[in-house]
Amino acid sequence: MSTTKEINAKSQSVIKDINLAPDGYRKLEWVMGYMPVLSHLNREFGQSRPLTGKTVACCLHLEAKTGYLLQTLQKAGARVVACASNPLSTQDDVVAALVDSGITVFAYHGESIDEYQRFLGLALDARPDAIIDDGADLVTLLHKERPEQARTIIGACEETTTGIVRLRSMDRDNALLFPVIAVNDAYMKYLFDNRYGTGQSVWDGINRTTNLVVAGKNVVVAGYGWCGKGVSMRALGMGARVIITEIDPIKANEAIMDGFRVMPMSEAARLGDIFITVTGNINVIRQEHMEQMKDGAILANAGHFDVEISKPDLDSLAVKRRILKNNIEEFELKNGRRLYLLAEGRLVNLAAGDGHPAEVMDLSFSLQAMSLVYLIQNRQHLGCHVYNVPAAIDRQIAWLKLKTAGVDIDTLTEEQEAYLASWDTNL
Repeated sequence: MSTTKEINAKSQSVIKDINLAPDGYRKLEWVMGYMPVLSHLNREFGQSRPLTGKTVACCLHLEAKTGYLLQTLQKAGARVVACASNPLSTQDDVVAALVDSGITVFAYHGESIDEYQRFLGLALDARPDAIIDDGADLVTLLHKERPEQARTIIGACEETTTGIVRLRSMDRDNALLFPVIAVNDAYMKYLFDNRYGTGQSVWDGINRTTNLVVAGKNVVVAGYGWCGKGVSMRALGMGARVIITEIDPIKANEAIMDGFRVMPMSEAARLGDIFITVTGNINVIRQEHMEQMKDGAILANAGHFDVEISKPDLDSLAVKRRILKNNIEEFELKNGRRLYLLAEGRLVNLAAGDGHPAEVMDLSFSLQAMSLVYLIQNRQHLGCHVYNVPAAIDRQIAWLKLKTAGVDIDTLTEEQEAYLASWDTNL
């Protein structure tokens, strides 16, 4: 793999090739047409300029939908600096277009882990006032290695479940040095992004990579949170027999009520044709499970980090490994069985696909933009804790989505409002 990089004199970005910008602009143009809520904010922020004078560092999956968010922050008056939240999800043409439009980026597809860490540091060297993070890597680096700089940060917004888990742990330990908005936990984020976005994009990545039929296969989904629900729903729609593994008895009961089989991974390992991890935890599929799997079993991860499928265990079991095609690696075990790992165990929907649909990310990134503005405007009222997205912002995004879709809904009459507000129902 080439490690060719270009230092762009205009913004001191570290990217693959600035000449890819025209292709990136076309991708940006395509998604803009399907992100009407963010387009509304883009126009509004272009007039109000709520981020004027602020530097915002973003650690996100650098593809077209993210690119439009970064351009919207720029339109709001911010100086925008970006790095990748996953080495394999960066689209070099989109990055080139962003740099060409004046956004500083430190990222290119296939960067090494060392380069990934260095680019995080370069983003922080820009002395940001605020952060948008995906997985909490920027925030964690600040707290571990740059605590004095962390104390100068206004605050951060976090995009994904894994990041929120880390940040709430920091909050419980009184370790946070600035407030964080848990954008992932907004209703308009997890009900749609996590369920419908993940559900569709995970199968987009698997199907385009394997080109195999799903109907009739046993699909094992590890984790029945909102992402797991979406992945399972789509698998069922394609004709799969779906098995759920869970640690939460409530979610396990929900999966049963939704019509799925539920069992431990130790049992599911013998049955599955395709395994998808969506838990946010470590070593969900490990040696004891791999040793039970069928010849030809396919392993894919849809959790944020590449730790849910134990790659060290897979490597230790293999007597031979080879790349069969892009994003498919074969591991041959001692008994001749072969297991196939997709996209190096990284997020299969982004490393092997284009991520969530534009219409879904329209909601998530509109929440990010509005939450960031709220954070900056209300910092004096916020302590160093993790906060939910204000309900008013969540509902505003919902209303804007309906408005841009041309959909009207009912409103309560005065009589209905009085009825709901009163404990005296003798009307």
